[in-house]
Amino acid sequence: MNSSVLRFGLLIFGIYITLSYGCGPAEYEASGECCPLCPIGTVVLRDCTSHSNTTCVACSSGTFISKPNALHKCFQCKICDKEEGLYVSLSCAATSNTQCEVLDGYHCKDYSGSECTFAMKHRQCDPGQKMKVPGTKDADTVCEACPLGYYSPLGVNCTKWTDCSVKDEIMDKEGSSTEDVQCKLKTRGRYGLIAAAIFLVLWLACSYIRH
Repeated sequence: MNSSVLRFGLLIFGIYITLSYGCGPAEYEASGECCPLCPIGTVVLRDCTSHSNTTCVACSSGTFISKPNALHKCFQCKICDKEEGLYVSLSCAATSNTQCEVLDGYHCKDYSGSECTFAMKHRQCDPGQKMKVPGTKDADTVCEACPLGYYSPLGVNCTKWTDCSVKDEIMDKEGSSTEDVQCKLKTRGRYGLIAAAIFLVLWLACSYIRH
């Protein structure tokens, strides 16, 4: 078999394979024709014919297409909703969708692939608790109860109960996880002051009488 016959046979075989397996990876089928795909940022306006290539049109504002395609309509750009804890980190373009990021004070609850689609505010710790681990963009705040002898009225930090003896006072009301101890003056202290005042008055009176 000479080389020209071999080449012709290979050509016929290649055409057979192409027809058997459809259009190429950069083509799509339309009315029996293998048409070139439209590039990113554009979609099909008119399919190709035996005499012309595919006619493509650019995506309009607010729409995009990020892959070569045979579509006739671009995709709507995503909206980053502040009510859902998101903001725009990269604006939409004809060739790429909007990219959203999580707002400060929020953590992501739902993902689409690697991108957050819905976020929620970090929880506020209850009175009687403290913040154990601050919230991040990926995780909520972790809270824990104040230990005995400490209180937290706002759910932020735990503060040790006041030691009344430091102020030379006694406890009037025991503290709780949300309220501090209440102190009062020692009873004997008040009586001592009264007794001292009476003694002073009597001493002055005696001194006056003697004179």
